[in-house]
Amino acid sequence: MATTPKSLGIADLGCSSGNNSLSIIKEMVDAIEEASQRALQPVPEFRVHLNDLPTNDFNAIFLALPDFYRELRRGRDDGGPPIYIAAYPGTFYGRLFPSDCLHFIHSSYSLHWLSRVPPGIYDEQGKSINKGKIYISESSPPQVSEAYFRQFQEDFSLFLRSRSKELINGGRMVFILLGRMGSNHTDRNNSLWWELLSRSLSILVSQGKIEEEKLDSYNVHFYAPSQQELEDEIGREGSFQVERLETFEIEKVALEGITGYGSAVARTIRAVQESMLSHHFGEGILDDLFHHFGRLVDEEMEKEEMRPINFVVSLRKK
Repeated sequence: MATTPKSLGIADLGCSSGNNSLSIIKEMVDAIEEASQRALQPVPEFRVHLNDLPTNDFNAIFLALPDFYRELRRGRDDGGPPIYIAAYPGTFYGRLFPSDCLHFIHSSYSLHWLSRVPPGIYDEQGKSINKGKIYISESSPPQVSEAYFRQFQEDFSLFLRSRSKELINGGRMVFILLGRMGSNHTDRNNSLWWELLSRSLSILVSQGKIEEEKLDSYNVHFYAPSQQELEDEIGREGSFQVERLETFEIEKVALEGITGYGSAVARTIRAVQESMLSHHFGEGILDDLFHHFGRLVDEEMEKEEMRPINFVVSLRKK
């Protein structure tokens, strides 16, 4: 954009809740304010659109707003630029905002979650063909990975199409998501966590704490695309130009704490899966489940280290 607009529309998709939900907004405001001052242009007002599913605790975000505004005003004689923050609950697989109202969209670690478990993994009786597993594994029938890929194509295309309507021409979108290297769906760096969670659930089945049928009917709505799959879908949808697509790995030290790497990974996976697991299996199994999971993670890491693959994608609307 040649000049800074008077009012800048920003959206954070999959914002979650709490203070961390607002930290990225502060970073964006600071960066745009600095860029405007360097260009000798007035700092715009900010319209911030926070989005997540309706079950998200938006009240926690609102309760954090006084501290957020106080931090923004610190050291500023003019009190800082006007910032108007609102919540927009709903799935981002579809329209969320009015046409041409946004200049920038951000999403961090949300787009690897699908809109649903792929219907193609169920037979005519509605039973999963991926028995004993909760995601694509080496023992999964080929139809399972094909169904997950089709669901990714459907969801990601709808996501891009929806955002293209909401962004102005030349608007930017940046997102970070988990992915995989190459075409192998069962690459260790991509699928190991889900394989270990399947094993942990199988241990509880062997102990009689959950029914085998419960395990067979549980599958995660997750997909880690390859770089080629991302590029193909962006090109096929056609609304965006790829400005940057970079890959990075999360090293073990980034997660490891005083309780050990396995426990740290268990806490991370539990945070995103707890509501779905407790709804399907009941809350009573969670402590045992993630105790086994953390132990299995440590055992696997002693054999060979795992570094999850991440993509950072920057797009510009054509």
